[in-house]
Amino acid sequence: MKHSNEQMRVYCAGPLFNRTERDEMTEIADLLTKTGYTVYLPHRDGMEFRLILDVLVERNWDAPTAAQFLHEAIFSLDVYQLVVECEAMVWNLNGRVPDEGAVSEAAMAWMLGKPLIAYKDDVRSLIQGRYNPLLVGMVEFESVDEIEQIPHALSTAILNHDLRPPLEVDALPAKVQKAVQAGQVLWKAMCSEGAQEDNEMIASVVEELFAPNDRSSLLA
Repeated sequence: MKHSNEQMRVYCAGPLFNRTERDEMTEIADLLTKTGYTVYLPHRDGMEFRLILDVLVERNWDAPTAAQFLHEAIFSLDVYQLVVECEAMVWNLNGRVPDEGAVSEAAMAWMLGKPLIAYKDDVRSLIQGRYNPLLVGMVEFESVDEIEQIPHALSTAILNHDLRPPLEVDALPAKVQKAVQAGQVLWKAMCSEGAQEDNEMIASVVEELFAPNDRSSLLA
């Protein structure tokens, strides 16, 4: 674990279900990039669900089945990024209730011992003037309420973080290992030359890894 932001990769987690939410997450990611971090922003850097789903449906998968195993692919990709590729996490808690996926990701980051900070400027989920203790307990009951404060808060969390040996994937529970391994294969394919414009290729990898009744040769 580095004790600075030099080449540190940060997972940005938060609500992504409308344009305003996506714009806020992009603003957070862009600010982190400007201050020297690299970032993983799922809706920007991961797969575009709709485009891959269209390819799978064109290949005669019924839409509900295709959506199911495509969600499995997205889960594995994001778990891989959080467990292996990213060394810290910024968590956007905004919303009437915090985004369920981001809560799960924050719990994983916390259990893995990664530096984790929270941003929130939305009072709708207060409980008698306080946030849910099971959430903010993971960030030492502290959060920032301005996006501009995020880089400093993250830098402080990193500097105060105990140095740990590199994570051994083999030491993780079997189901986590399986998700990480599949996510790694998918990410490698997505990073290959021209992959961002090749939805057919990405769909083929998703099929090979996640389609039902399909024994994967990519993990052999």
